[in-house]
Amino acid sequence: MEPIGEQDADLNGDSEPKGTGRAPRMKPGERRVHILQTLAAMLEAPKTEKITTAALAARLGVSEAALYRQFASKAQMFEALIEFIEATFFGLINQIAEKEPNGVLQARAIGMMLLNFAGKNPGMTRVLTGEALVGEHARLAERVTQMLERVETSVKQSLRIALMEANQAAAGNEAHAAAPSIPPTYDPAMRANLLVSYVVGRWHRYARSGFTRAPAEHAEAQLHLILHVCTPL
Repeated sequence: MEPIGEQDADLNGDSEPKGTGRAPRMKPGERRVHILQTLAAMLEAPKTEKITTAALAARLGVSEAALYRQFASKAQMFEALIEFIEATFFGLINQIAEKEPNGVLQARAIGMMLLNFAGKNPGMTRVLTGEALVGEHARLAERVTQMLERVETSVKQSLRIALMEANQAAAGNEAHAAAPSIPPTYDPAMRANLLVSYVVGRWHRYARSGFTRAPAEHAEAQLHLILHVCTPL
């Protein structure tokens, strides 16, 4: 087995700082985060080739063995990125639900959050579109699909609340008198599906453009068309 070099020792936390010019060694959790941040940064390169553990190790300046001390496989690294995305999405969705009482505006805020997240995290956008997962374990793409289904369920729930309050207002319930007017034929499931499909399409366009076409371009007006009542054809 090859000896651990200085960079490997830093990544694994197996050496003490030497002198005043060397940064303190990273803690175990920080080492994993550093690897994931580097992986996400590599994914930001437009039209990048498939990322290998050898390329990731070279970017970090360590051996592949040092990577595998933190993650058992590359699939585990992608899974950790997906877990981060999922935790971020649903943490923000919960905040939106707490701050915004209007269900339609909740749904619009969720849509904008999803688009803005992509704009700020281009590398993770390639995970969300599945481009970065081609050739990887099938469970990773399934995990992303399940996450988007949960997002769609959250949007649908917001719109169902909006429809319920509108119906109660129409029935004369004073507690919901300020609710926006929504016809009984309004379909929360269809609108939620359309919103998520729109967002995913914007993610794909953003990635295909080499991250030059902002995912939130004209999004406020377009989300308004998706979520608000339009005259039937």
